[in-house]
Amino acid sequence: MRHLVGRKRTTEVIQALKNGVIVSCQAPEDSPINHPLVISAMALVAEQQGAVAVRINGARNIRAVRRRVKIPIIGIEKLRVPGCSVYITPHLASARRVLRAGADIIAMDFTGGQRPGGQSAGEIVQELKQRSNVVVMADVATLEQGRKAQELGADLVATTLFGYTETTKQFCGPGFKLLRDLVRELSVPIILEGRVRSAVDVQKGFDLGAHAIVAGTAVTDIEWLVRRLVAAVPRRRRGMARVEVE
Repeated sequence: MRHLVGRKRTTEVIQALKNGVIVSCQAPEDSPINHPLVISAMALVAEQQGAVAVRINGARNIRAVRRRVKIPIIGIEKLRVPGCSVYITPHLASARRVLRAGADIIAMDFTGGQRPGGQSAGEIVQELKQRSNVVVMADVATLEQGRKAQELGADLVATTLFGYTETTKQFCGPGFKLLRDLVRELSVPIILEGRVRSAVDVQKGFDLGAHAIVAGTAVTDIEWLVRRLVAAVPRRRRGMARVEVE
């Protein structure tokens, strides 16, 4: 896949995602499993079980995953910069690092928030496409942001940030309505991403016209999965002495 060139490469990368599940293999920065060996192992398992692509954070992890899988990599770089609300591949330098590491698709925050250095999403996309035939995926939270992303040259639009911005934080669950609206109004393929946690969510997403669907937390976030199970322990049993097995 990564050896294709030109517009053919762009088209084939996008087509490779169609009607498939993408697995986001990520871990919190301070997590014991946030290591290239672990992340790349998760990505390999995802590929072996039929995932059409993986979403990976950070150049170090992307390089490790690229050595082990053949399916497309959606690359991001999360950077927390004081005074800036945009943190998913927020500037051109981060996008270039992701691309050089081996990503086939660069995902970027297109919510319109303040970026480090003041560079706009449109300027970043223009710079990227002048130098390479990279596929750009726009992470958005609203229909208007999706419209703008398409106008600025994004090849894919994803509902990734629905529920995570000031204007959408009151909503929970997958952005099904946003997905439906984006599919109806935009001509680029639409990806459902964000809080997809069951087979029912996947089926509904495809029924609404999703090009592909990303699942992350429910698949690879061990901390989240364990916390949910521990929280299910009846209160009367919490704090009881554990029996050590010798």
